[in-house]
Amino acid sequence: MEYKLFDDYITLQALLKELGIIQSGGAIKGYLAETTVLFNGEDEKRRGKNIRIGYVVAIPEDNIAINMVEPTA
Repeated sequence: MEYKLFDDYITLQALLKELGIIQSGGAIKGYLAETTVLFNGEDEKRRGKNIRIGYVVAIPEDNIAINMVEPTA
């Protein structure tokens, strides 16, 4: 899946909430504790991690890969 990033970055928490993977910001701690989330192939547990264009966020157990792309003109 591609996510068009219109700002400099989005936090991991905001990205997962916007995509409907988590229901609320408060759910992120439990979600990250129970679920493997890979940031460019490395395990990531920081909800405030800044995600930028060119980065890849993956959730292997749900078979989800999110590619951060630049919006088209």
